[in-house]
Amino acid sequence: GGLARDTSRSRALGADGDDAAFLSCFNLLRNLNPENELKRYFGARAVLGDQRPRQRQRQYIRSTWLTAPKNTWPRYSKTGIAMQLVDTRRGVQHFTFEHHREYQQVQFKFLDAVESMDPNNIVLLLQMNPYHVDSLLQLSDVCRMQEDQEMARDLIERALYSLECAFHPVFSLTSGTCRLDYRRPENRAFFLALFKHLMFLEKRGCPRTALEFCKLILSLDPENDPLCVLLLIDFLSLRAREYTFLTRIFQEWESHRNLSQLPNFAFSVPLAYFFLSQQEERSELEISQARERAARLIQLALIMFPSVLMPLLDRCSVQPDARVASHPFFGLNAQISQPPALNQLTSLYVGRTHSLWKDPAVMAWLETQVHEVLRMVDARDPLVEDSEHKRKMRYQSAPRNIYRHVILSEMKEATAALPLEVTSQPVMGFDPLPPLDSIISYTRPERYFLQPWFLRRHSRRIPGAPSAPGLAGVGLWFS
Repeated sequence: GGLARDTSRSRALGADGDDAAFLSCFNLLRNLNPENELKRYFGARAVLGDQRPRQRQRQYIRSTWLTAPKNTWPRYSKTGIAMQLVDTRRGVQHFTFEHHREYQQVQFKFLDAVESMDPNNIVLLLQMNPYHVDSLLQLSDVCRMQEDQEMARDLIERALYSLECAFHPVFSLTSGTCRLDYRRPENRAFFLALFKHLMFLEKRGCPRTALEFCKLILSLDPENDPLCVLLLIDFLSLRAREYTFLTRIFQEWESHRNLSQLPNFAFSVPLAYFFLSQQEERSELEISQARERAARLIQLALIMFPSVLMPLLDRCSVQPDARVASHPFFGLNAQISQPPALNQLTSLYVGRTHSLWKDPAVMAWLETQVHEVLRMVDARDPLVEDSEHKRKMRYQSAPRNIYRHVILSEMKEATAALPLEVTSQPVMGFDPLPPLDSIISYTRPERYFLQPWFLRRHSRRIPGAPSAPGLAGVGLWFS
């Protein structure tokens, strides 16, 4: 579709090296520990309490960057996951996770457990294999649905620990030059565990740490962005008050990534400039430049995506004035006439970021800009018609990574707008919407027999995939 074509021009224009240079500036490791962020906000005593230093007897715990292993976790032993360096091209190293034979056998049992529709079978499997990654991801989703957030979070951290213990010696979280191919099923768990972890961090009030994890996911495959974290990075940047970072990624990537075609960048970047213009410690020149950029970019956003305004005001409990309310440009037609793929993006944006727009100073600024846009519309500014044409041409269908992101985001407004071809198929928490060009390295054998570990009759099934019948009606497995 148009959107897929336009937002992924990076393959031709954005050389891997260009992205790598920028990604390596992400200063990741210092900021991956949420306790550091919580200590900054609340003080060390409030976060750590009277914890005594970790006792020496658990010597097998290895030091890791992504998550701190807990004393309550089962003892770690090698799982059968490894990581290989596939090749190095143009200064970028391509890695892949691999499953050894014993891990493959556990993976087959896991797929049986998923088909059984009984989460207890996954619990049993984890008792025997406490660091099996897909079981941890899937059970985490079940715990979340049962409102056990603490356990859900703990299982994701355990999955991250299991994967980090398998890292290749030269795989680096900070270089910005290490890649993983999402088309390989063995690599997907790492992307998904990082994504789910950052969502928990954001809910816990650690937006800065969540932003660093978001940058890490983006650095693993900046060209294809399989979980479409570009739809999230602006929100986390604003939440963490990293306004300069957001404006910089926009400036550096807009020419080859067309970020302004995504409503979230179109609206969040001017909001970042507005917040920069409010910082009194800046020079007068910087403040006036930020103010001008904020005004210019928010006007472009409102003209390109007029359907965002009314739902945004509604979510902020703000009544538009008579002129805005009665003007057809921002009226109901703006919602009804937009293509479905654009509807998903605007719904996602409003649902996710409306709280950032509630500030009275932001609303007063937005009102001024809306009236300026209506003046341009009434004056028949050619930009208005040009934007309407682009809107109709570009957003006919969304690429699969956007659908995957919407499913993972669990934003009701956006999931309601997903097309039938996505909602009519079962969506698995451990592998939502697998890529259509997956690279399969091993497949599950076809077989008819009883599995003694939970005695269930198997039907014939497609190698390498859980069988679909009956899954669509069961909410438990929907991520």
